Amino acid sequence: MKNFLIKFVFVICVLGLIRPVFANVSLVVLGDSLSAGYGMSPKESWVGILQRRWQTEYPEITLINASISGDTTQGALNRLPGVVEKHQPTAVFVELGGNDGLRGFTPATIQDNLLQIIDQLQRQNVRVALSQVRIPPNYGQRYSQMFANIFPTVAEEAEIQLVPFFMEQIIVDENLMQNDGIHPNREAQPLIADIMEPKLLELAGY
Repeated sequence: MKNFLIKFVFVICVLGLIRPVFANVSLVVLGDSLSAGYGMSPKESWVGILQRRWQTEYPEITLINASISGDTTQGALNRLPGVVEKHQPTAVFVELGGNDGLRGFTPATIQDNLLQIIDQLQRQNVRVALSQVRIPPNYGQRYSQMFANIFPTVAEEAEIQLVPFFMEQIIVDENLMQNDGIHPNREAQPLIADIMEPKLLELAGY
């Protein structure tokens, strides 16, 4: 009996040192040009960088980039059923709303679209995280603040994680931005990948 207990404790200790085996996870990034890799090939985007990195480090995670440059919350809502049917996601990271804000859409419309996207996913037991998004201040302080308030409001109502806007760490360095002053360049993509990796891993259940 004593020998059995010693062996049992030894096995438990060894197992504690081994990374747990996770079930396969399909994680979709549902975003716009900031995640699609505007101005570059998809493999150069931050999502593409994580896809290659995780092939070795987390082969059980299938990371899908379903982002489209110029997409709005309404556009994503319209195409969501097809994305879900095609990829059968376990989890979805939603990075949307920037184009809505740049076009001056009402905060109420943006908020409603985001809530519909999240609700459709949650009804299918898909885990969801939402990115905070901000727009340039030249749209006026009042509208910019109303826009910024959409995302914590939606996250709280839907009871999901709100992820800080990754561009806030990028846009302060003009060497990381494209000439339009809106989109991150190639040099910024590995930095964004490093910023987002722990957030997406958490969403994936790690």
